[in-house]
Amino acid sequence: MPLKRFDRPIILGVVGDSASGKTTLATGVARILGEDRVATICTDDYHRFSRAQRAENGLSALDPRSNYLDILEQHLGLLRQGKPILKPVYSHEVGDLVQPQYVLPKPYIIVEGLLGYTTRAMRDCYDVKIYLEPDQDLRVEWKIQRDTAKRGYTRDQVLASLEKRREDSPAFIHPQRVFADIVIQFKRPEGQSAESGARLDVRHILRPTLPHPNLAPLVDAGAKNELSLDLARDHDGKPVDVLGITGSITDQRAKALENLLWDLIPEASHLRANVGEFTDANNNQVVSHPLALTQLLIAYHMVKAALGIHAI
Repeated sequence: MPLKRFDRPIILGVVGDSASGKTTLATGVARILGEDRVATICTDDYHRFSRAQRAENGLSALDPRSNYLDILEQHLGLLRQGKPILKPVYSHEVGDLVQPQYVLPKPYIIVEGLLGYTTRAMRDCYDVKIYLEPDQDLRVEWKIQRDTAKRGYTRDQVLASLEKRREDSPAFIHPQRVFADIVIQFKRPEGQSAESGARLDVRHILRPTLPHPNLAPLVDAGAKNELSLDLARDHDGKPVDVLGITGSITDQRAKALENLLWDLIPEASHLRANVGEFTDANNNQVVSHPLALTQLLIAYHMVKAALGIHAI
């Protein structure tokens, strides 16, 4: 669909620590919205230094000083205006910047990475802001799996990198949590310390900064041990709704709940697609029902934001 039919793109932010599941989440949301209608930007492409230079100067990629945040800020503003950008590209294979990419804005833009909410100007560009906060031991396992399988690191090198970044995560990544509309926490089910994929539980901390859908019918349709919606207090003491989905939810129940969420966005019925897919540690394509429902809830907010501006 040509961009000229839109006043401006709808922009989703997905922020979290390294290997917190940002790309997996963003890929599924893009599939729901229609991959031809989505431009995805990785903020990690805005690294100022090569891997070797960061090692020399003692800075990690998580440190804002290691990134061209002023250029990222400028590019987000241009995309929001419906203008193209020449985006840098960082190659994890070579550890340096490579040929930049010309990016045309599309009806939806997903911006995922480490430092996407660092400045007020960046935060003002998003329509929906997500923060991923999996359990720390789970994130470490994901990082080891990813960096050894896809980025050529040894296990010891990954663990050494995590140790170097131990102070940077709470200093630069965790403070961005406060700006999110939804905080998403994937967790191992109680007593299942080996689970790291399809059967994980998830909690959604739903802040009142977005008009969340009425989830009561969703909860009513689910078994009490599979789905919950509770009023709680967030870290800052403010009240939030917490939607919990267990990894043990049955295929039949999950499909029924997915249909209920799709019914909340009838304007996007033509976009129905398989959701919740990811590649596990054994390189198999599997489906996580909690992930699928998470992706659908985010897509709901993107579609509703679009309806406030233009016809989908």
